[in-house]
Amino acid sequence: MKNIIYRAIHSLSPLRHPPVAAGGLTGTHPQPVVTWERILDVIPGGLAWLALAGVSVSAWFAPRALIFGVALLTAYTAVRFASAAAAALWGIRLVRCWEGVDWRAEYNRRATPDSLPADSVRHLVVIPSYHEELGILRRALDRLAAQPCARTHISVVLAMEAAEPGSAEKGEQLQAEYGAAFEHIVVTVHPQDIPGEIQCKSANQSWAIRQARQVMVDELGINADHIVVTGMDADTLWHPTYFECLSILFATDPRRYATYWQAPIRYHANVWATHPLMRPLHATSSAWELAYLAAPWWQGLPMSSYSLSLRLLEHAGYWDADVISDEWHMYLKSYFRRGGDQRLEPVFLPFLASATTGTTIPQAVKERYWQTFRHAWGAREIGYTLKQIVHCPQPPRWRASLLLLRVAHDNLLAGAGWVVMFLGSQLPLLFHPAWTRTALASLPFILFQVSILVVTALTILFWALDLHIRPPRPEPWTTGERVLELASLPLIAVLTVLCVALPVLHAQTRLMMGKSIRFRVSAKT
Repeated sequence: MKNIIYRAIHSLSPLRHPPVAAGGLTGTHPQPVVTWERILDVIPGGLAWLALAGVSVSAWFAPRALIFGVALLTAYTAVRFASAAAAALWGIRLVRCWEGVDWRAEYNRRATPDSLPADSVRHLVVIPSYHEELGILRRALDRLAAQPCARTHISVVLAMEAAEPGSAEKGEQLQAEYGAAFEHIVVTVHPQDIPGEIQCKSANQSWAIRQARQVMVDELGINADHIVVTGMDADTLWHPTYFECLSILFATDPRRYATYWQAPIRYHANVWATHPLMRPLHATSSAWELAYLAAPWWQGLPMSSYSLSLRLLEHAGYWDADVISDEWHMYLKSYFRRGGDQRLEPVFLPFLASATTGTTIPQAVKERYWQTFRHAWGAREIGYTLKQIVHCPQPPRWRASLLLLRVAHDNLLAGAGWVVMFLGSQLPLLFHPAWTRTALASLPFILFQVSILVVTALTILFWALDLHIRPPRPEPWTTGERVLELASLPLIAVLTVLCVALPVLHAQTRLMMGKSIRFRVSAKT
């Protein structure tokens, strides 16, 4: 049956297409025209450059007011870091609790007359792949195959790209190796140059799930109401009980068709292979993702790898084929199509992901820079959300505005906010050195300095927590590695500028100018 499935899908996927340019996939767009989408795309980058102009003028003509504003924004950032630290600590406790749950017993506790039978739930796991090494794909499939329900309840979709030479053969090889480990394996090959698409993860997933649905539902007769779709990155390593837990949550949840499920991400899949200088940045990212899920005062959004019902995916019209930020865009798209009747539920069983690597400091910084640049393309969702608020009568504007605030907040803080905090604290010192000497003891300067110390201390706390929960080292520490990782702590501000702030500004500026993004696979081992 698995070979029949492969041929059926393979025949739908043309493999002969023009070669892709070296270095990655480039989205193809028509010549820029003035549309609402283009105007809204200007917002993130426009605000960043407006902030730059405003800070420059204020630093010369109104340094006191500027320093006061910078101090308030920095204090706000420090409060957010403190809130994130509290939420991350609580999240670690929740993870320990969830890891001790007997999920079969939990089903008996949660089940109601409206619940589905636990054994009726089927999982369809989509793994998009473009120039991913066989070793990385095998590692992900090995972890999936270790799930208790893999052979009977998990079907895998290997979503390959025609732009990668030999991708179909790679999928066929993996299918032969892992065919007995899962209920079904489906291989799809996403064609190049489909009108209206850019070649990206979102387009690949959208193509793959449609082909897989045709086989799983239309041909094999599996009940679509019982299928949970999980989209994942090729380097995702799921928690050993994630899918067993997800089956129970889906079966017993009366709002199963209006829910996304998200587990926290930890950049530990290759933590000991990453450059020591970059590990505190990866640790901070992990802590923030956990905090967003654990904190009741923040709106969680899907990140990297997540699950939802096939019915919800169909109702939303699947993933759009012209977006880079597939997670946020999919959530927003379905949120407005459902009139706001949607939620994200955390699953406190962390999955592991691979962080960017590099054998030298310049290589490590470069890889992290381009990964952040790609992620920062999610700033497009600010304009998309605004457009949906204007055109959709539901949900209530105030609720949709809260979601907009969540979508815009981090993008604007990392762009325009960074310009204000960094340049706003430095330019007055440069333009007015004499005034600065007398103003250093003023309340705004003191508030700014204390806030910076708080942010630095909490970043070190995030690193210490991450160090405590990392997988065991395969070999002893070296002296050079210890020195580099410790040296990264006083350099965290510089690394944040190089690997977070600058690529965000770069991406938002290209978005503002109507330039397309070139997709490239980050180096990971």
